[in-house]
Amino acid sequence: MKNLAGLMKQASQMQSKMAEMQAKLESMEVEGASGAGMVSVKMNGKSELKRVKIDPKLADPAEMETIEDLIVAAHADAKRKLEVLTSEAMKDVTGGLELPAGLKLPF
Repeated sequence: MKNLAGLMKQASQMQSKMAEMQAKLESMEVEGASGAGMVSVKMNGKSELKRVKIDPKLADPAEMETIEDLIVAAHADAKRKLEVLTSEAMKDVTGGLELPAGLKLPF
């Protein structure tokens, strides 16, 4: 019975740490860039796109398709960075405990 009580205490502590980590991640901002920095985006920890910055040199109407493609690439760059940060934060919270494949945290 002691082992069960200890396990429940650890689970409670992990849940508390995960809630703290989730709040921290939600307040983060990451920046992604493409086109040698001519297009950049900022995304929060919830993967919400917050800002788009486009170098004025790209404002030529003939370049609109390129601009659109660069925005998509910059967003993908920011999302990859966010996934790395989330993964690293989760390793700290779980103490290296391997979670089942496909389990997305934070919930």
